[in-house]
Amino acid sequence: MALLNSSSYQLGRRHLPPLVARLPDLRRHHGRLPAGTRQDPQDGTYPDNPRRSPPPQMAAFWWSTLILLLLWNVWTAFFQQGQTVAKIPYSTFIAEVKSGNVNQVGIQGSEILGKLKQARDWNPKTGALTIPEPTPGHKRAESSVSGVPVPAAPGATRRGTSVTDFTTVFPSSVGDPGLLPLLETQGVEVVAAPRPPDWVGSFINGLLPTLLLVGFFWWMGRRAMNQQQSIFGAGRSQARRYSREDRPAVTFADVAGADAAKAQLQEIVAILKAPEHYRRLGARIPRGVLLAGPPGTGKTLLARAVAGEAAVPFFTVSGSEFVEMFVGVGASRVRNLFKEVKAAAPAILFVDELDAVGRRRGAGLGMVNDEREQTLNQLLVEMDGFDERTNVIVVAATNRPDVLDPALRRPGRFDRDVVVDLPDLNGRRGILAIHTRRLTLDPDLNLEHIAGITMGMSGAQLANLCNEAALVAARDGHERITRGDFETALDRIVLGDVRPLALDQAARRVVAYHEGGHALVAWLTPEADPVHKVTIVPHGMALGVTAQRPEEDRYNLSRPSLLARLAVMLGGRTGEEVAIGEITTGAENDLLQATHLARRMVSTWGMSDLGLCAYDPPGEDRFLGYELGGGRSYSEDTAWRIDQAVAALLEERHGTVRRLLTDARERLDLLAEALLERETVAYEELERLLGPRAS
Repeated sequence: MALLNSSSYQLGRRHLPPLVARLPDLRRHHGRLPAGTRQDPQDGTYPDNPRRSPPPQMAAFWWSTLILLLLWNVWTAFFQQGQTVAKIPYSTFIAEVKSGNVNQVGIQGSEILGKLKQARDWNPKTGALTIPEPTPGHKRAESSVSGVPVPAAPGATRRGTSVTDFTTVFPSSVGDPGLLPLLETQGVEVVAAPRPPDWVGSFINGLLPTLLLVGFFWWMGRRAMNQQQSIFGAGRSQARRYSREDRPAVTFADVAGADAAKAQLQEIVAILKAPEHYRRLGARIPRGVLLAGPPGTGKTLLARAVAGEAAVPFFTVSGSEFVEMFVGVGASRVRNLFKEVKAAAPAILFVDELDAVGRRRGAGLGMVNDEREQTLNQLLVEMDGFDERTNVIVVAATNRPDVLDPALRRPGRFDRDVVVDLPDLNGRRGILAIHTRRLTLDPDLNLEHIAGITMGMSGAQLANLCNEAALVAARDGHERITRGDFETALDRIVLGDVRPLALDQAARRVVAYHEGGHALVAWLTPEADPVHKVTIVPHGMALGVTAQRPEEDRYNLSRPSLLARLAVMLGGRTGEEVAIGEITTGAENDLLQATHLARRMVSTWGMSDLGLCAYDPPGEDRFLGYELGGGRSYSEDTAWRIDQAVAALLEERHGTVRRLLTDARERLDLLAEALLERETVAYEELERLLGPRAS
């Protein structure tokens, strides 16, 4: 249901929502649920979703192998390197040689490695060596150059590590020619010794290649397991399970604008809470509830509210998640899903977009989808196989209940059909109150007024309107959200953002008379919806817009009101003819919508001389398989008569509008001049320029 009746001057295919989009059977454009009302995590963290984790046997094998290899490399690198090697100063080394405590040395470059005859205590901080204390409470002083030990003070504690292997650096820049003679004098064996173990080198040469090799095999194993999982685990359920701990509970207090649907679902809540009360009276628990209605009306939110009120687990899955390229996968997923849900009973299973899997079998042009039909058959069997005491209710949502298989909608499967329609005035007021709870509103803002000018908007669209109003207020630097912010946001949603476009004076004059023709015809026709404003400022794809706002919700439209709509649609083209004497391509969208409405009046609603026959009944799409012949249900002569009746109706309306604008030429000129001067004319100024509106 469209918000506004908008007639616009356009170039080429520049379309605004059609004027007749508010008709109940012409509803086409509706928004989705607002961001944040659904949360479908894909990280696989739910314990009931086994498809996210690899097989436990394979995972245990690889982790065990990795741990064993790491332990082996750590042992060989850190525990198989022998005793501790002390790093000492060169002077300490000379002192130990002079004291006769060095057994052998190995010289390699500037590095000297050696072995002591008697173990010494080594201080890692200073590198000094001390003689181990023979009695408690005393220690030897650090070795001096002379090698004479000095007694330590009484009561001192012993610190250091007992070592026999040491290493030092030869002062190659200074040199020590007396080192080799000293070693010979003390009888020290000089050998070619290797370098001390390099921990970094040991890691790079030993441990790192092993880690890389293990990582490569682990990656290959994960890849193989994922491939196996995609084939052998394809039949597992794709449903997500939510509990009260996973997300905040949604109740009926969080849902507005669907009072009739909530009243029907209250009984489902009562059944889930106390099923024995109904079974004592012999009642059978309903197995399925079908929520049908336009997009954005809150079907998913209602299903979550039922689960929140009943405080039971909530499983959600989309109909498209059952169907895969492999035949039999969908049926396997259905079986797995119902097994999980029954194990968690009492529970609610919510199937969104049921028409993706529940379309009528054996219908439609082209090839038959065997996989989808097998999935549907399994779904029918599972819903029939509910035990009488199984407290599980399937709630499904769809925008196209007309395409569902009749076997799916029969009693015993989906016992209840709940219509979730667009909200009325009170519903829109309630939805706005919910979505403005966290907004900083101006005290003078009246939500009743906002609800009145948003006729035909769904709950998702109203949520988007509140968010857009907050964005507009922040952009303009307002401390609070005002009525003007809401109206600016409404124009942005319905008409589009203002588009900077440089038009010459002649083009602006054509647009002014075009929009002036729409507005003047609506002003002078009592059955037409009131004009809210007229503008020649380009919005979206339109060069100009005439916005109409109905005064109240309408559910049935009379023939005079439809004729008035036709007149308003043709007013722009006729205004160009009367004032300029030429016609342009700007009326393309108006003519398309007028022709569509006139054809519906003639062939569907019986509002012509052809009688009461409905030649083009709505909803009978031949691509759905309802009419496999693909032909019309009436003769060529009847089709010719329909075309003639449509053309005659449009021509009659065109003549009426032409006479109306010719008689009111002065007011048309006044309105066009006002538009050229100020670009936008609101209702109050229209009343001043054109006089009182016809009633």
